[in-house]
Amino acid sequence: MKIKKIFMSCLLLAGVLSASAQEQYPKTVYDHNPYWYIQLQGGAQYTLGEIDFKDLISPNVQVAIGRQFTPAFGIRLQANAWESRAGLGDNKWKWKYVAPGLDLTFNLSNIFCGFNPNRVFNFSAFIGGGVNIGWDNKADDIKAAYNATYPAAIAAGTLNENIDYVWTGTKVRGFGRAGVAADFRLSNAVSLGLEVNANTMTDRYNSKKAGNWDWYFNALAGLKINLGKTHSTRTIEAPKVPEKVIEKVIERVVEKPAPAPVVEPTRAVAQKKEQFRRDVFFLIGNSSISKKEQAKVKEVADYLKANPNAKVEVTGYADKGTGNPTINSKLSQRRAQTVANMLQRTYGIAKDRITVDYKGDTIQPFAKETDNRASICIAE
Repeated sequence: MKIKKIFMSCLLLAGVLSASAQEQYPKTVYDHNPYWYIQLQGGAQYTLGEIDFKDLISPNVQVAIGRQFTPAFGIRLQANAWESRAGLGDNKWKWKYVAPGLDLTFNLSNIFCGFNPNRVFNFSAFIGGGVNIGWDNKADDIKAAYNATYPAAIAAGTLNENIDYVWTGTKVRGFGRAGVAADFRLSNAVSLGLEVNANTMTDRYNSKKAGNWDWYFNALAGLKINLGKTHSTRTIEAPKVPEKVIEKVIERVVEKPAPAPVVEPTRAVAQKKEQFRRDVFFLIGNSSISKKEQAKVKEVADYLKANPNAKVEVTGYADKGTGNPTINSKLSQRRAQTVANMLQRTYGIAKDRITVDYKGDTIQPFAKETDNRASICIAE
């Protein structure tokens, strides 16, 4: 008999150790917050041409302000500027420009690997367009140098067409662009960015007639500074395994499940007979009470008037499927307060008989997600 008791006790201990080994730690979840950012970048430009590569390199700067709407998608208003270069044979020239534009940005790291605000490296792509405003082209100097270098060819009519597009004054031309960027996170607010972009426009940009579109390419490096909080953090507790209660050990162990844990709000699951409950539902993102739901508020008021000693607790909720924890907390508070205000102002219920609470999306009292856009009124 003693051996059997010892054996059963060992089995029980092994089960406890096994259950302990399977316990999960709480899971941290990051929710993206829309935010603004600014970029300051500098680098070099290469303008596509027929002379030596080094003679077509010029300095370049870019400033931008952007909005990251989701982990994957954003927009950026940028202005790229300084200098472009071109040449033909022994002739070289340069001009000034500024090119404001709008880009659509796509965070490829978040698209393919999931949102992680602590990721050290983020790879993005963008596409956009704008206008290029050029000036200070010195057209007379270009033509004079060209005529002095190739008099015979010009007289024969074999080269003159190559500078038919020489322009003067200020020229405004539309352009399209695309590129890629890599950001290296230095802190929650600052990252080091590397960017390469390609820009194209009509054949008249570099003063040469070539019969195809003109191109210039920018390689830039600089800082990206986030304005505001980029994300919020919440913790999801691991599901709890129901405890088992040992009744007694004689020759065998008899187990039965412990009572199921009570999940708030308790009154949404099991109400006392003397309780009076009404659930007031709202449209998505809304805290106004529709005519249909106003009838429920009136029923609560009627109950309170018929029971002078009764008090009511109004608790607001929001569904977890939309918005974010910050927005949903404020929305659930407005929903609860709207019901409380109607009880006071429309039906004359004393303020000290009404308790207002709100849970945001931390508690979902209903299985159907859309039903959690509610204020639950419990009077007793």
